[in-house]
Amino acid sequence: MPSFEFPDDLLQAQRAWYDAYRQLAREGNPSQTTVLRRTLQRLSVRIATHQYWATVPGEAPAARMALKQQTWESGPAEARR
Repeated sequence: MPSFEFPDDLLQAQRAWYDAYRQLAREGNPSQTTVLRRTLQRLSVRIATHQYWATVPGEAPAARMALKQQTWESGPAEARR
């Protein structure tokens, strides 16, 4: 798999997406789940429309998977502090 250099803001957005996803999986309060779903939608748009994807034409699908793998493996925000 090729190596990709992701900008910090894209890495942060993907990590924040995973953090919100993990919180949603644990959340029992319906009003908080709405907030978390909206957060996921907003972050999804930010990630999908990031200008970085234009810099890797033809490799964007592989780059997206590499971004997901790299940020998933870094774990929750609490573990990175």
